[in-house]
Amino acid sequence: MSKTFNFSTRYIQIAFNHTIQDVMRILPQIPLDPRIIIEAGTPYIKKEGQNGIRLIRRYWRGLIVADLKVIDGAQEEVAMAYNAGANAVTAAGTAPKDTLDFFSDTCDKYNVLSMIDMLGQDNPLKKLLPLKNKPKGVVIHKGRDEEANPRSIIRYKDINKIRSKYDVLISVAGGLNKESVRKAYFNGASIAILNIVKPTDANEGLSDMSNFRIIIPSILKEVGQ
Repeated sequence: MSKTFNFSTRYIQIAFNHTIQDVMRILPQIPLDPRIIIEAGTPYIKKEGQNGIRLIRRYWRGLIVADLKVIDGAQEEVAMAYNAGANAVTAAGTAPKDTLDFFSDTCDKYNVLSMIDMLGQDNPLKKLLPLKNKPKGVVIHKGRDEEANPRSIIRYKDINKIRSKYDVLISVAGGLNKESVRKAYFNGASIAILNIVKPTDANEGLSDMSNFRIIIPSILKEVGQ
């Protein structure tokens, strides 16, 4: 299976944010499909480190995103993710310009997809314009803490603003579930990110008790070919 991203393909991204036990139990249930990306989420990487990414690679032959949200030390962190088996890495949109340029340069060096997560950025396009080396992907992100605020929305309007200037993969994250992925694609997203959630989580997503052998193929019907 190819481990490269196709800019004309729609994807679903399944994010693991909890434990290695979740990965070992759930990931074998997810069918291998080029339209599926598996994410090593930020909390998961903080708990499990590089070995957490390596474990996902052991179970998954397709695309893997390491959601590091790099804020500094871009060269070292991208190398770390690459060596652990990631095909894409995220940097935080709040990072300094120099870091984001180092980040994209290093991702290109390792043939890893560079993605800038725009969590907390009111104007993602403004953040992209000064960069010497633009990322290959952008994440439009309503954070998990923001989900508690009923006035907080996913800023879909930023997708067309970015696309008017740059041809990039655009991910959407923020309380998506099986029923809302269609809206993400309708608004121009390339990737709909779905968190695996536990009953104790306050956030929307896919329940960790789901039958993933059934629910993932049903979601892929929304993705198309």
